[in-house]
Amino acid sequence: MKLRFNGRNQSGFYVEVKKEVDHYFKSNNISKNANGAMVFKTTLFLSLLVGLYVLIVFGGFNIWITFAMAIVIGMVQAFIGFNVCHDAIHGSYSSNGKVNKLLSYTFNLIGANAYVWKITHNTVHHTYTNIPGHDEDLDVAPGLVRLSRLEEKKSIMRYQHLYAFFLYGLASLSWVFRKDYVKFFQSKIGQTDNRNHPTREYFDLFFFKAVYYTLFIVVPLIVMDITWWQFIIGFLCMHWAEGLVLGLVFQLAHTVEGIDFPEPDENGSMEESWAVHQMHTTANFSRKSSLAAFLCGGLNFQVEHHLFANICHIHYPAISTIVERVAKKHNVPYHENITFFDALASHYKTLKRFGVEDMKLKPAVV
Repeated sequence: MKLRFNGRNQSGFYVEVKKEVDHYFKSNNISKNANGAMVFKTTLFLSLLVGLYVLIVFGGFNIWITFAMAIVIGMVQAFIGFNVCHDAIHGSYSSNGKVNKLLSYTFNLIGANAYVWKITHNTVHHTYTNIPGHDEDLDVAPGLVRLSRLEEKKSIMRYQHLYAFFLYGLASLSWVFRKDYVKFFQSKIGQTDNRNHPTREYFDLFFFKAVYYTLFIVVPLIVMDITWWQFIIGFLCMHWAEGLVLGLVFQLAHTVEGIDFPEPDENGSMEESWAVHQMHTTANFSRKSSLAAFLCGGLNFQVEHHLFANICHIHYPAISTIVERVAKKHNVPYHENITFFDALASHYKTLKRFGVEDMKLKPAVV
């Protein structure tokens, strides 16, 4: 059914927080888009990708150094996704749409698809965050990992808090070889219509996948002085490192203790307004850590990101104090884990609870 966010008993939280954030940018004469620090990060991570690729494929290093660089380049690809592609696809990197479009293609060059991500993430996840049956981000590994009341509980899931982290490492491989194709040709994503794609997107899907397969499979096998089985080990480990980084950062934002998984009533009505719904279903971590902010592309500020996806993540640390203050004023939750390891422990406990309990979920009441 089509959902509606009502918020009949809502305060003016979203109106006030938008006003306060807008005032911050105007009073300080700051653009909401990328600044010098953002351009530096972009240049650094893209340079690392190109440099590591050249060293791995053409450097002629011994097998152990090459293997170590393969692990690092996997992590760098995840950081590019966080720091460059994510903002570009949201249109928040630049006020110039052509710049955003150009940078979004870096997502395609690291094996994913910007168009599919825009649908699944921007349109579906950001609208229906943590709503079972609508937000397909809850479908991490159907049949193996249970993050939704709608997911059938199986006996193996009592151990999901142990094996889920290994499965997160497979996310990148799935993205490159399976997920984009499946999502592109699904008639629905969650309950959102997913038909009638532009003709150009059919071409881009297959063309950029072919480019990635050529760069990361064909060229290394032809150029590098390694056996086929050494290549497979390196390729799999590169993707496992990338997938683990991706999986952990995304899961720590929406699947931790205190976060809601609200459901609509029989008429498809959600109790809260959209903005307050985001506050109930999203959490920050390591908000005071400059390293986390640098590496995670602001995804450790998921609360601010879900409210202000049109603002470049480089500004999230500054506006987070505004969001927290206004949330407390309106008695709206502001979820936060102080450190990465606090968030990791909280996610572990949440996985364990979902695996062993029949969680009774109901629409959250503000």
